[in-house]
Amino acid sequence: MPLLAIPFPMIDPVAVAVGPIAIRWYALAYIAGLLIGWWLAKRIAAKDALWGPIRHPAPLDVDDLIVWVAFGVILGGRVGYVLFYDPAYFAANPLEALKIWHGGMSFHGGFLGAALAIALFARSKALPALPLFDLASAVTPVGLFFGRIANFVNGELFGRAGDVPWAMVFPHGGPEPRHPSQLYQAALEGIALLILVQILVRMGALKRPGLVGGAFVAGYGVARIVGEQFREPDAQIGFLAGGLTMGMLLSIPMLIVGLVVMAAALRRPKPE
Repeated sequence: MPLLAIPFPMIDPVAVAVGPIAIRWYALAYIAGLLIGWWLAKRIAAKDALWGPIRHPAPLDVDDLIVWVAFGVILGGRVGYVLFYDPAYFAANPLEALKIWHGGMSFHGGFLGAALAIALFARSKALPALPLFDLASAVTPVGLFFGRIANFVNGELFGRAGDVPWAMVFPHGGPEPRHPSQLYQAALEGIALLILVQILVRMGALKRPGLVGGAFVAGYGVARIVGEQFREPDAQIGFLAGGLTMGMLLSIPMLIVGLVVMAAALRRPKPE
């Protein structure tokens, strides 16, 4: 081990074990993200002044919405991982796709699953979809933060080899000291993005449907592209053409779509 490398803090991925039942930090991260996001979304939905005359979800709607979004994230995240990151393996072993407890989730797939769930929920409740999407976007960075912290605890999705003073030797990353890219991504996708969308909410952006949602989508695209500069590509994929990674490739459309949605929201006249 290089003398200047920081040893990886060997945290047991199992938080609590009672007999054969094991609760992992990864599961607790999902639960914490959903519960805190649910609480924050209810607070935002309850403040009519933030929305102005825009028809928006009530706090009781959030109680139902969180269930729809949770299923959308889990199903979409797994399907996205199967299709985007290892389709050949799952084509040869289709039953493995059902074993979600073995790990393997894609944010981009989860995002598409959540977006579909929001659209279906809006239709079932006869609510406008864009305010729902804005509300979900205002709290999603909370879940992203906890998810990246769980990646770090598991020692997975580690960074590329580097010589920075805070480089770590990860248990599954070989002897080279590496960037703790999970922490970088937690700071970018979680903390920085949460600050951005919350500032927009406080500045009245919810009165322009689509503005907060577009800012989140574009902001995530930027944060993920930056974070991918330090993250080791998935072993089964490696680098793509031009030095791109799969994460970058999937985030570029998010950046473009987010900017288009923001521009469309700003072109609409602000409601009085």
